[in-house]
Amino acid sequence: MALVCDDFLAFEETLKSLRKVDDNIVHALNTTIPTSSFSEKGIDPSAQCQELYKQLNAAHQSRENAIKKCIVSVSERVHNLRKQRDEDGDNLQVTKELKKEQNKLRMMQNELHVEEVVCDRSSKIFHERCRLFFRP
Repeated sequence: MALVCDDFLAFEETLKSLRKVDDNIVHALNTTIPTSSFSEKGIDPSAQCQELYKQLNAAHQSRENAIKKCIVSVSERVHNLRKQRDEDGDNLQVTKELKKEQNKLRMMQNELHVEEVVCDRSSKIFHERCRLFFRP
């Protein structure tokens, strides 16, 4: 799923759907890695942890790369609008568009910080449950 960089609300909605694996990590760990009191025969916790680690890592990388791509795209737009404003300082439409794009850029940069927190939280939970079975 590709992020829409032009529309911030669509950008946030797409990120929300891409973060489902992180939002459901506790459930995923509880259903795939049984606790010692509920351990079932035939379940390999190390393989389950390794597969979950691959999913988390792939999701984290793809989201981070997509957010950074949007930041670069909006940064270029801000740069171009600044040039236009410098050439024609009286054009209120350019100034208004510049402010809008600068705000969007700040919000996208904030999403990069949110992504870092989400990744840290998921990694912490993963390591708490899988540290005995799998070490990346």
